[in-house]
Amino acid sequence: MSIIPEQCKAARALIGWSRRHLAEASQVSERTLIDFERIARTPQRRTLVDLRRALEEAGIIFIDEDDFGPGVRLRKLSKK
Repeated sequence: MSIIPEQCKAARALIGWSRRHLAEASQVSERTLIDFERIARTPQRRTLVDLRRALEEAGIIFIDEDDFGPGVRLRKLSKK
């Protein structure tokens, strides 16, 4: 259960979240998030879990690496 910088950026784009919004939702510092997405440093495993959890709760599905690489998609909204 990991997340790579490209998935993080793509997930934020899908749901229209700024770095600040994700930082607040995941309780991760914005500086850590910036450095992670710039591939300047790799955060602690717990931080990656917190980022992924916040994005999943917002509707993101993480796609594990396959022949095409890793990715993200937006969960289909349920009809009421």
